[in-house]
Amino acid sequence: MKKDKVVIGTRGSKLALWQAEWVKAELQRMNPELKIELNKIKTTGDKILDVPLAKVGGKGLFVKEIEEALLRNEADLAVHSMKDVPTEFPAELHLAVICKREDPRDAFIARSTAPAAKSFRELPPGATVGTSSLRRACQLLSIRPDLRIKQLRGNLETRFRKLDEGQFDAIILAAAGVKRLGWEQRITGVIGPETSLPAIGQGAIGIECRITDKFINDLIAPLNHAETALCVRAERALLKRLQGGCQVPIAAYAVIAGGRLLMDGLVGSVTGDRIIREHLEGKPEDGESVGKMLAETLLSKGADKILSEVYGSSIE
Repeated sequence: MKKDKVVIGTRGSKLALWQAEWVKAELQRMNPELKIELNKIKTTGDKILDVPLAKVGGKGLFVKEIEEALLRNEADLAVHSMKDVPTEFPAELHLAVICKREDPRDAFIARSTAPAAKSFRELPPGATVGTSSLRRACQLLSIRPDLRIKQLRGNLETRFRKLDEGQFDAIILAAAGVKRLGWEQRITGVIGPETSLPAIGQGAIGIECRITDKFINDLIAPLNHAETALCVRAERALLKRLQGGCQVPIAAYAVIAGGRLLMDGLVGSVTGDRIIREHLEGKPEDGESVGKMLAETLLSKGADKILSEVYGSSIE
């Protein structure tokens, strides 16, 4: 059924609004006659700012309330950062579109008044680094166990303010978000996947909607980026097999090169003293199978022990 108005469900953070506004502009460009509005929704993850997300547990901290709005027909589609999207959906909803990926890497941002450190490797012994990600902390500590990792939450402005106030010597953020909000000049350097494997789906925007809403599914279909979608779905297949949440460092990154899908996956301990990293290749169209097989390889190499320590039972 054709609609004359479409409502986009989104979080209210500046980055979430940038992503929702980008989707709105693209849809408006293709459908100038369509009225499109944003419904800003506060999620559980937005409300909990004083507790590390890993301690809160659970999945979908940044999407649950938006999905509820979709189910109540208070939104027609939802725009998410893919790294926030769980691998399971309510029965009536699905991930219809994955847009073209921005820079998937992590960004190293040093305090401007600190001694010039061009990378985290150059930070002085015992330097304080801010991040809210166990994945980043694990990989950094595996190389620099002397670093002091401190919890860093809040929007981008808050994080930069805390850095500039001297609460941290450096912070690590997703390069994509920093670039999208126009703060690229603050990036001291990017950390390549060989050093810090990205979060699953990092840098990509996903669009969720009701499965039965043909109008919306057809409307957003042109925003799907086939190559990004194949890669991100492969990464998500690994995450699903590992039953991963935010309580354990898990990373995966897939690219398509030379007609092949190349994928790296990682499971580590929170302290970074144990990291299991593996690589697998396959046909792009078999991406989800590649992701699942890579997860099996990680489990067989010892990831099951790390995961069972966190979840209290083995991964079946």
